[in-house]
Amino acid sequence: MNSNWMAIGRLRSGPEDGFTFAPAMTRISANDAYSYGKTEHITRYEGGHARHQTRRKPQDQWLALIPQAHEGYVSWADFERIQRMVRDNNMGSGQPGAARQGAGLLSGLLRCRRCGRKLTVRYTGNQHDVLRYACHRGWLDHGEPRCIAFGGVPVDDSISRQILEVVRPVAVEAAVMASMEEAQWQDDAIAALRRDLEAARYAASRAQRQYDAADPENRLVAGELERRWNEALQHVRQLEMRIDELIAVKPGPAPSAGSFADLAEHIDAIWSDPHTDPVLKKRIVRTLIDEVVADVDSSAAEIILVIHWKGGIHTEVRVPRRRRGYNNGHTDKSVIEAVMVLVRVCSDELIAGVLNRNGCKTGRGNRWTKESVTALRSHHRIPIYDPKHKQADGWMNLTEAAAFLRVSPRTARLAVEAGTLHAEHPLSDGPWIFNEADLKTYMGTLNSGSAVRKTAVPAENQHGFDFSST
Repeated sequence: MNSNWMAIGRLRSGPEDGFTFAPAMTRISANDAYSYGKTEHITRYEGGHARHQTRRKPQDQWLALIPQAHEGYVSWADFERIQRMVRDNNMGSGQPGAARQGAGLLSGLLRCRRCGRKLTVRYTGNQHDVLRYACHRGWLDHGEPRCIAFGGVPVDDSISRQILEVVRPVAVEAAVMASMEEAQWQDDAIAALRRDLEAARYAASRAQRQYDAADPENRLVAGELERRWNEALQHVRQLEMRIDELIAVKPGPAPSAGSFADLAEHIDAIWSDPHTDPVLKKRIVRTLIDEVVADVDSSAAEIILVIHWKGGIHTEVRVPRRRRGYNNGHTDKSVIEAVMVLVRVCSDELIAGVLNRNGCKTGRGNRWTKESVTALRSHHRIPIYDPKHKQADGWMNLTEAAAFLRVSPRTARLAVEAGTLHAEHPLSDGPWIFNEADLKTYMGTLNSGSAVRKTAVPAENQHGFDFSST
């Protein structure tokens, strides 16, 4: 039989012994191993009908496996390495997949917290350059409702900051250690070669003495001793040349940790450089991160990311999720400050109404909505309105403050205008905001009699009613 062919058997189910052997002829595989009994034929009965299925058995269940049994295209070690690479690059295997071209830094790494499926990368916009991550596999495969979707740029930026924070101190330490280890290796190599040179010179000197002591008339012995002497001298010259080469390429003094620290300060610029290869950045991310579990908190307008680092450490990161109607760079600062105050006593929907009554516009010139206020809070990390926190912190509006003081709202407002009671009024057509501590202080001044009360007296231009006394 030609050496380029070999017989490979397959196990088949039979009526008597359960299996029958069906030999087959096939070409040698790409590796240099001989294998036998890799597949089996199974018969199953479903609903009274026989179902035949062929499956590939795990490698530890093969009947025979002899690596390096013949000449192959690649070695067995290279074959196993390639197979592992293929399995790791297979998206269906749960692995992140091979790093590909594209702006998506986390492609293949994001997993949906709600359904457990991998998120896909989508590019939208007129130029198809707007990055988005979306969980659509359930909808595409089974018609299930879509889970989550969010913009990819802020998520990638947040993960990049986490990566740089992790890499920066380790990179400095690793660079210093690598420089010291390289210098030490050079010194050890030169010292070892010098010891070999000393031994080689002794061997050459001994070969010379043997040659000098030999009888010149015995040509065979003299020729053999001369050959040994020449080989010893050649070995000495090789060692001397090798030492000279190492000395020539030996690096100078190792840079200090401070110089590496200065270099680490530029990592951000290198990472953000548009000319940096995105595939290289993705490989760095895959080296440090196992996967990222993502979810969306609609109430807080935040993207929740749980980073599973290599080694078992987990980090939770919350990324603001920008909504429609909000432009990050053109929102008036006074509006942001007003929202920071109003959020103590008002929900996002009420804040939107107050802003609209006062003529405030979004960054794009639109009217405020509940969603746009939520996006504004999320971007500037303003806490959400919570009735429990409001009661615990003692925040009240004008009506609640008047009830606490047991006076009318007009009396409380006059006290604020007179300067005896502190309150905040961020917008002219909006609520007054009081704090319980200020109200208690004001009540203490009333009890002590230090507060000045203004008595209402008739004005000179005030008209009255003249009733007859008869």
